[in-house]
Amino acid sequence: MALPLASNKPLLAPLAEKSVLMHVVIVALGSLLLAAASQIQVPFIPVPMTMQTFGVLLIGAMGGSRLGAETVALWLAEAFVGAPFLAGGVGGFAVFGGATAGYLAGFLVAAFVVGWLMERGAARNFLTLVGSLVIGEAILMALGAAWLAALFGASVAWKSGVAPFLLGDAVKIALVAATVLASQRLRKTA
Repeated sequence: MALPLASNKPLLAPLAEKSVLMHVVIVALGSLLLAAASQIQVPFIPVPMTMQTFGVLLIGAMGGSRLGAETVALWLAEAFVGAPFLAGGVGGFAVFGGATAGYLAGFLVAAFVVGWLMERGAARNFLTLVGSLVIGEAILMALGAAWLAALFGASVAWKSGVAPFLLGDAVKIALVAATVLASQRLRKTA
């Protein structure tokens, strides 16, 4: 299921390169997308299941390493200063020391890594696309679980911070892959 592309540039990267204003608009809109995705949730304790990971992986895949990382960094900065952009409409610096702090750091790293992999051709076929998204997901889960383990122990980290999310995250990876493939088809016909 290979889709040949004219370049390895993720879809939004060429748009962001057109002007500083376009770059700023794309990053700002991406942070708002993440804020909206954060509000779509299924409550779990101590970590809720949200569409944040979908947004983070999509932004990395569509924007590339730089644009993806900048977008997630802006979203995290907005939340840090109190904007209600995180799961459950929370924000503020206290969240960055709580149970979800490792996931928040993982979002930034995952967006960068997925974008970096896309820039190197990971979206050229279905298997490498999904593989790159799985790597991004593994990074953010590993950082989130490591932080939870430091706070509550490895057993709690696995039972509350990893295991309940595996199926949902697999679905989100499939949705991101489908979105990226659909965008490639649109770009190819444009």
